[in-house]
Parts: sequence; structure tokens; C-alpha cells
Amino acid sequence: MHHDAIIIGGSFAGLSAAMYIARARRTVCIIDTRSPRNRFAARSHGVFGQDGSTPVAMLATARSQVAAYPTATFIEGEAVSAAKAPDGFTVKLATGDALEGTKLVLAFGITDELPAIPGLAECWGHSVLYCPYCHGYEFSGQRLGVLNMSPMSLQQAMVIPDWGPTTFYLNGGDELDNASLAELQKRGVAIEPAPVRSLHGDGTRLSSIELADGRMSAVDALYLSTRTRLNSDIAQQLGCEMEEGPFGSVIKTDAAKRTTISGVYAAGDIARPSHNITWACADGVTAAIDLHHALVF
Repeated sequence: MHHDAIIIGGSFAGLSAAMYIARARRTVCIIDTRSPRNRFAARSHGVFGQDGSTPVAMLATARSQVAAYPTATFIEGEAVSAAKAPDGFTVKLATGDALEGTKLVLAFGITDELPAIPGLAECWGHSVLYCPYCHGYEFSGQRLGVLNMSPMSLQQAMVIPDWGPTTFYLNGGDELDNASLAELQKRGVAIEPAPVRSLHGDGTRLSSIELADGRMSAVDALYLSTRTRLNSDIAQQLGCEMEEGPFGSVIKTDAAKRTTISGVYAAGDIARPSHNITWACADGVTAAIDLHHALVF
């Protein structure tokens, strides 16, 4: 079967695009590995009408609603390659099967590259966090930390004190310049220069950070600006132009979420430097509407 659109990725961006394409009565196939980036989080916050909901449950509801449209189909699996075809694009799956579609939406998401610090991965998404706007309120007034990982970490250390008393863990990194130190002092941020050895807590709940010199630093939540990587190289296979963002490479798109390859769209975290569910959904809708117009005109 030839589809009007194939969407690679069935999380918030991909499902939002699929719903609008299906509502335009066009055929759309969603290929999904069911491995959304926020699967580690127990709750999602800051999403209008869904504050405090479980991300997995939100996606399950969205998936069932998209599946109710007769022109929408799902394939659970991994897309491993895509290429131009006479009538659009051919997408090959890990099973060896191939699909054909007129247009292509890339929404396969990204993965956070966590530092290899013992105890950190176990707390990721629960008390070791990326976004204070998504998870900061729940730790209001508690002992907060920021782990130095990139130039963005200084900015994060400046922001986090609005949620509680904050320590900036330099993790053995370079000393800060006088101007940065002065700004952090104004914000009441404590500076801990020692390298971090490990994280301690009860299950997913962080309680302290062990430093290289053996000292223990009490902390309830730790924020870090992770580097990220794309979950697929299909954009590069197709020749889509990439851009370097503050956390990693992203796919270059215009305001309509078109990539630099005609007929290929990119939506969600893979196509923007800033990430959250609301932006991902909006990107999916934007791509879908322009895609439908392209089919018509």
C-alpha cells in the first residue's frame, strides 16, 4: 500500500502529525519503537490540561485516538533506512519489510547521553532532572544541585535558585571567571569545585552526592544539561542539512517544519534546540498541515 505520509516516530510530535493528517482523510502510517524520551519520568508537568499525568498513559490515549481514524495505521518496529523513490519515499524496517509514501515526517526523537556517574541513571527522570519547568515545582524549597557538564550549565545554575537553595557542582571542571562568580553569588548559589564520585539515595530518590575527597553533600534533586543524540541516522541518509544546537545536532527546518529535502519534514526534539511536550505537539501539527497543503497543491 502506498501511503500519503509515513511518520517515523510515534511519540508526541509524531502522533500530533498523524492525527491532523488522518483528520484530513489522508492515509498515514506511523512507525514506532515505543521508546519515548520521557519514559523515565513518573509524571509530566506543564502540559495544558494534562499537568501531572503519566507520559506513558498520555501516549497510550493519544495512540488509541489516532488509531480510531480509518486512514491511520501503526507498525511497531524500527525504521532503519529511507530513500527517494519515484512516487515519494521508500522506508525499510529492521524486519526487511518496506513501505512507500508520498511524504515523510521524521519524529524519531533523541536520547540523553548521561554521564557515567554511579547512581545517576537510577534516579534519571525522578530526582536527577533536565528541565526545571517540567519538574522543578515538585522540589520547591528543597536542596537542589546543578551538575557542571557544558557551557549551558552556568545558565542552569543561575535559573534553578528560583525553585530552592542551589549548589553548583563544578565536578572538577575549570574555575569560573570573576563575573560569573559574582552573578552566582547574587543568586545565592553555593559553589562546590570537587569532582563528583557517585550519587546516593533510596531507589529513584536522591539524597546525597559523594565527592572525590570522600565528603557527602546533601541534595534532593540534581539538574544537568545533557548532551543528546538523534535516535536514527535517517535524516543524514536522506541528505537533510543538520545544525549544531546547544545540546547536540538537530535537523534544520523552516517555520513549516520542512527540512532541506523536499517532501521531508522533521518535528519534535530532533528539530529544535528547546524541548518539551507542548512544543513537540505544535511541531507535529505544523508539519502535518503544511504536508497536507503540499499534497493538495
